[in-house]
Amino acid sequence: MLPRIEWSEAARADVRRLDKTTAMRIFDAPLRFARTGLGDIKALKGEHSAKFRLRIGDYRRFFSQTGEVLLVHAVKHRRFACR
Repeated sequence: MLPRIEWSEAARADVRRLDKTTAMRIFDAPLRFARTGLGDIKALKGEHSAKFRLRIGDYRRFFSQTGEVLLVHAVKHRRFACR
């Protein structure tokens, strides 16, 4: 069974600021990851140690997974992702 994907208000606002093509790539990536487990995933360290980063071109999607729920916290351009 696929995990349920939930988006925080901040992540929704981040995606609304993107052009349509990029936004669709951001939306497709979690589905592909949920189905296959494939993607450029990195576990974060330090204060964000419970979160993961999924790389989608020049954008980074930050999420956490708890049981059946995959919660998207933010979507940032790579220039601003590590700051």
